[in-house]
Amino acid sequence: MKLSLLLPPKYDVRKWTLARQIGVNYAITKAMPELSGRDAPYDFESLRAIKKDFKEKGFELYGLEGDQFDMSPIKLGLESRDEQIEKYCRMIRNMGQLDIPLLCYNFMAVTGWYRSNINVQERGGAQTSGFNLKSMENDLAQEEVRISEEKLWSNLFYFLDAVLPIAEASGVKMALHPDDPPISPFRGVARILTSAASFEKVLAHYPSPSNGITFCQATFKTMNEDLKAVSAKWIKEDKIFFIHLRDIEGDVSNFHETFIDNGPTPIAEMIKHYYDCGFDGIIRSDHAPTMYGETHQAFASGISTGYNMLGHVFAVGYINGICESAGIKLE
Repeated sequence: MKLSLLLPPKYDVRKWTLARQIGVNYAITKAMPELSGRDAPYDFESLRAIKKDFKEKGFELYGLEGDQFDMSPIKLGLESRDEQIEKYCRMIRNMGQLDIPLLCYNFMAVTGWYRSNINVQERGGAQTSGFNLKSMENDLAQEEVRISEEKLWSNLFYFLDAVLPIAEASGVKMALHPDDPPISPFRGVARILTSAASFEKVLAHYPSPSNGITFCQATFKTMNEDLKAVSAKWIKEDKIFFIHLRDIEGDVSNFHETFIDNGPTPIAEMIKHYYDCGFDGIIRSDHAPTMYGETHQAFASGISTGYNMLGHVFAVGYINGICESAGIKLE
């Protein structure tokens, strides 16, 4: 397995240095202009510069994650979606040319991954985030951006029709991330990737070797899916391209993030399960609590809440210990 972290695309001396010091060799980044200070990664020179920066500091840039530029025209099926899809295809071609093999993407319209509370107290007063559906009953998106599940499915397939052949030709694996939280409608807007069955629908529709899944363990847990059963099936089909490791307490309508060792999911058992099923791809620690001495960041659905470093330092050490005791080699 390859161990990675989600790191900012612009050099951050503390985050990048700590990541190397704890033995992380592979970087995942969100290369949107607001974070990189450069053009979006559909610009070849911009993406090449980001990769070069990581390489100079000892990292291999393995993948991009999230919306790298405004995806709302694509997700909502707006008039300018073909222009945005062409930019997306250009980005994928750039990734192929630069040997960046993984693209973790989502199809959450209007609102990305979301938490209603970012000040939940965890062990020892560490701060983490949580979600309570009841507190959001009156928080609805504007009427003009609300979309049905049927239309969202149509838009997803339109998008994949265009981009998957490019990804396949470029040697890029597209790893679809589940909706977080997996609730539909959410703020009056449909969500479609809310169950294992919805992923089976995407896989059946597109048998391409570039079409696969980001197995965000805690999100599939909030769906009440059998984590071992669904992951075993998809790993054996070579459809899990990326694994996010985190845990939660609660259920889909009311939960909060935990330390990786402080939740109900047997993390050591799950990591060994993934390995025993044949997974040898890339993994990363996901959504770690903010610890003493760190400033808890605001929620921005990007590299913000959950992406301070000390919780990830702890999580990486925990993952390393599990793998060593289980005889799993981590790159």
